[in-house]
Amino acid sequence: MEKVKCECGHVNPHGTILCESCGRALTEEAKQEKLHDMRYEGSARRSQTYQKTIVDKVWNFFSSVKVGVWLIVLTLVASSIGTIFPQKLFIPQNIPPEQYYEDVYGFAGKLYYMFGFYDLYNSAWFIALIASIGVSLVICSLDRVIPLYRALKNQRVARHVSFMNKQRFFTKQEVKLSEEEWSDVKKQLASKRYKLREEEGSLLAEKNRFSRWGPYVNHIGLIIFLFGAMLRSVDGMYVDETLFVREGATLEIPGTNGEYYLKNEKFIVENYDKDKDPEVFNQALEKANGVVKTYQTNAVLYRDENQGLPGAEPQLTKVKSGEIRVNEPFKFDNYALYQDSFTKDELKAMEFGLTNKATQEEVGKVKIDLLKPKDVYDLGNGYKVELIGYFPDYAGFSEEGEPTTKSPNPNNPAFFFKMISPEHPKGEISFVAIRKTLEPVGETEYKMEFKGIETRNISVLTVRKDLTLWILAVGGAIFMIGVVQGAYWNHRRLWIRQIDNEVYVAAHTNKNWHGLKREIDAAIGSTRVPMLEDQQKS
Repeated sequence: MEKVKCECGHVNPHGTILCESCGRALTEEAKQEKLHDMRYEGSARRSQTYQKTIVDKVWNFFSSVKVGVWLIVLTLVASSIGTIFPQKLFIPQNIPPEQYYEDVYGFAGKLYYMFGFYDLYNSAWFIALIASIGVSLVICSLDRVIPLYRALKNQRVARHVSFMNKQRFFTKQEVKLSEEEWSDVKKQLASKRYKLREEEGSLLAEKNRFSRWGPYVNHIGLIIFLFGAMLRSVDGMYVDETLFVREGATLEIPGTNGEYYLKNEKFIVENYDKDKDPEVFNQALEKANGVVKTYQTNAVLYRDENQGLPGAEPQLTKVKSGEIRVNEPFKFDNYALYQDSFTKDELKAMEFGLTNKATQEEVGKVKIDLLKPKDVYDLGNGYKVELIGYFPDYAGFSEEGEPTTKSPNPNNPAFFFKMISPEHPKGEISFVAIRKTLEPVGETEYKMEFKGIETRNISVLTVRKDLTLWILAVGGAIFMIGVVQGAYWNHRRLWIRQIDNEVYVAAHTNKNWHGLKREIDAAIGSTRVPMLEDQQKS
C-alpha cells in the first residue's frame, strides 16, 4: 500500500486520518467531521488499515477491545464456576477425583470433572484463556502505542487552521500580538510547567505527555502478571500441597520429586490454662474444654541421596531439624512448610485378648497395627488368630450382607477373626467392631476381648514453593505505576498561531477539560490572547 503525502509535504503511513505533521484531514470523513477524533491523533492503526491476509485477520481479532473484554469475562465466569465444587486439592486424597465428584455431586460433578473445573487453574483450556488475554493485551498495545508515539513525535508547532478549528476548545480573534505580549504569554505558561516550542509566529505549549502512556504501562504490568500466573503451571515453579504426617512417620514431601522427606518426631498441642492465663479467653475457657494456645510439629528433614535413580531404595541423609508452628514455617531450598491443622488421637493400634468364654481364661494377646495389620498372629501352644477381614472405617453391612468401609483411615475399625485353638483346629469365626461382636457361622467357644487402644496425632502441613511471586509483584507494581500515571496527570496542549492580524487559539486534553480551560484562562487572562470557547456546547 502506498503512503499518503500531505499538502505540507509530510509522508504519512497508509491509513493515516490526520497528517502527523500539520494536522490536515486526509480523508473525506475527517473533513466532514465537526470535531476531530483525537484518541490516537488520527494515526494509522494496523487493524484499521490491513484486512486481507490471515495474519491481518488474527491481528484485527485480538486488537479489538471488545474481544479483550469478552476474554476477561469468560475467565471470570470460568473462575466462578471453579468455586461451585471444591478443587482437587481439597477433596479426600484416597479417592480418585473422577469417582469422588460423580459419587458426591452426581451428574453435575461428572461434568465438572470432564470439563477440567476440578483442577481449573492447571487445566490446558484455562491456561490457553489466560494466554489469549496476554496476546490480546500485546496486540492491542502495539496496534495503538506505536502509531500514537509516531504521531506525537512528528507533530509540528504550526498546525493547520483546519486542524485547530476542529478542536473542542478553539477561538480566533482579530488582534496583532506584540513581542512583549508573546513574552508574557510564554512566561505565564512556563510558570505552569508547560514545555514551549515556537516557530514563525506559532506557539505550542505542552505538558504531561507521559500520561498518555499510562494505559500501555498498565498493559505491560498485566502481561508480566499473566506470565507469572502461567509459570505456576510449569513443573518446579509453584507448589501448593498438603502433607498429612503421623507422629513417628517419615514421608516424601509432595512437590519435591522425591528429593526430600520429612519425619514427624512429635506433635505438641498446648492449651490456654485458666490458672496460668487468667485474662486470656476467660469466657471461652469457661464454655469449652480447652482453647488451643499453640501447636507445633517437631520435624526432621531428610534428603534422598538416590533421588533420580530408577528403582533405587531411598537413602536418607539428615539435612536439618526444626519446629513448625503457625505463622513460623520450616524453610529449605525455596520450600516452606506451614503448620495448617492437626488431627488428635487417631487410632494407631488396638489390643485384643483371645479368651475362653466359659472359663474367662486369657490364652494370649494380639496387638493389631491399624495401618499395617498382619495376616496371622501366633500365640503359641496351638493358639493362633488369623485376620481374614479388616474394615478401617466400618460403615455397616451392604445389601449383599458384606461389611463395608467408608475410607482407608482407621476411624471405626472392624475385623473378621478366625480363632484357632487345640479344641478347634479349623478355627472359629467372629466379627468384632467397636461395641459390636457377631458370630456369623454359629456360637464360638472363644472370643476376642477388647483390651485397649493406642493413639497418635496427625500433623497437617502445607507445602509451599513459589518462584513466581517476584514476577507477580513486579507486574503488579508496574500496573499500579500505570494507574497512577494515567489517573493523576493528563496530556494538555495549547496551540497559538498568529496569521497576519488574526490570532488562532486551540487546546486539547485527553481528559479533565474543565481543568484545562481553567488553567489556560488563568495563564492568558491578563493578555489580549482570546479566551477559549467550548465548541461542543455550541
